[in-house]
Amino acid sequence: MNTPHPSLGHRLRQRGAALLAAMLTVTLVATFASAAMWQQWRTIEIETAERARVQSAWILIGALDWSRLILYEDLRSGSNSYLDSNDHLAEPWAVPLEEARLSSFLAADRGVTQQEDASTDTTDAFLSGQILDLQARLNLANLVGKATINAEAKAQFARLFARLGLAPGELDTLTEALRQAQDSDNPNAPLAPPTLAQLTWLGVAPATVAALAPHVVVLPQRSTLNLNTADAEALMASIEGLDAAGANKLQAVRQMQHFRSLDDVRALLGQNVQLNPNWHDVKSNYFEVRGRLRLGDTTVQERSWVRRQNQTVTTFWRERGASAQADGLPRQSPDGASAP
Repeated sequence: MNTPHPSLGHRLRQRGAALLAAMLTVTLVATFASAAMWQQWRTIEIETAERARVQSAWILIGALDWSRLILYEDLRSGSNSYLDSNDHLAEPWAVPLEEARLSSFLAADRGVTQQEDASTDTTDAFLSGQILDLQARLNLANLVGKATINAEAKAQFARLFARLGLAPGELDTLTEALRQAQDSDNPNAPLAPPTLAQLTWLGVAPATVAALAPHVVVLPQRSTLNLNTADAEALMASIEGLDAAGANKLQAVRQMQHFRSLDDVRALLGQNVQLNPNWHDVKSNYFEVRGRLRLGDTTVQERSWVRRQNQTVTTFWRERGASAQADGLPRQSPDGASAP
């Protein structure tokens, strides 16, 4: 009977240990390689996202400058002609820009194509936007001046609250809070909200803010309501004695021919409706520029508020944010209403 050599079992055990060591080495190398590859992939993704963000920001800044140029040209052309010194929804600035490939703008502007201009990566960049008239809404800054409540402006907002079915008590709360915010002698005065969404600081319910949003704005100073662009609710709230039929008539007429002066509106509505140049006008100085850029998987939206004054157009507020949704921007219809 043959018996195994004592060294044979020892050699087998050595081979098993060597195989196990080799497997462990391969596992460690694969683990380290995977970690390195994942880290490299993550770095590339971060750099790509940051590049897209920076590109989007610069493109939107360019779009804002373009919008300011449009508003400036509109102001300059209006200042050269008395008959055209007004703002209405048939002007170029009021036409929304539907989503279009950015390279098509570059080709139209410089006569190049994306392939010819390799310095920019705009093959998958799509731009859309619009300009809205902020003076198509009632201005909360009209409510209070020098810590004093304006009774006529409050009456306008009272009519708006009634039209929207909002509690009158909330208007009283809002008005008093705005008055206190302007009281420099009150150390406990609340902060004046710079935007409508921040009215909740003053105790206004979020549902009330949402209902007011299409018809109300917070501007840095008093302003008039542009009768060429305001919606029906703002018109009926601002003009005492104007009913729904009168507001609809006003909107229908201005679609065919915009109002060149308040006298045109008086001739249409009759002498029973009182218009005040302190509250009403047919031109605007405040606008909101909205831009939306879709670059690959990144979508960036920007809102900017601009003011036209003394032959200049300046930006005084800006908000930018990324969005994963592909929804469009609110549109301003020909009758002045903003729709989602």
